[in-house]
Amino acid sequence: MSAENTSRRLVWHGMLLFLLGLFTGFAEPHFANVRMGLTAHVEGVMNGMFLVALGAAWSLLRLSARQSAVLFWTGLYGAYGNWAASVLAAAFGTAALSPITSAGHHGLPWQETLVTAALLSVGVTIIICTVIALRGARRLALPLR
Repeated sequence: MSAENTSRRLVWHGMLLFLLGLFTGFAEPHFANVRMGLTAHVEGVMNGMFLVALGAAWSLLRLSARQSAVLFWTGLYGAYGNWAASVLAAAFGTAALSPITSAGHHGLPWQETLVTAALLSVGVTIIICTVIALRGARRLALPLR
């Protein structure tokens, strides 16, 4: 996949996630935990902007084909996953990994476990994504062949 195509795809996904975040804002009053609904709204908007920024910076990153693929997929999973896990937490009313935004709500044990696993996997994934992007931004330009 070309750098231009990858950049365009990231921007597209970023704008889609931004839109999903905006729609999540309209749904806030209908969640079991309204405060977590606000968090889901903000996660959608912020992670959408992250993907747009990553897409805009894509041509500046110096990465191997494998690193590029890992960066692309961890970026998408991290951004969409963070929003989706927050939506689930809002819908279930869980307190998993978010005692401040739980506002005294608690979900069923399986719901708490699901949201905790989702948030942990997203956290690890987005750190990997960020480290790869930092590494690619620091490297010197690859020599022309």
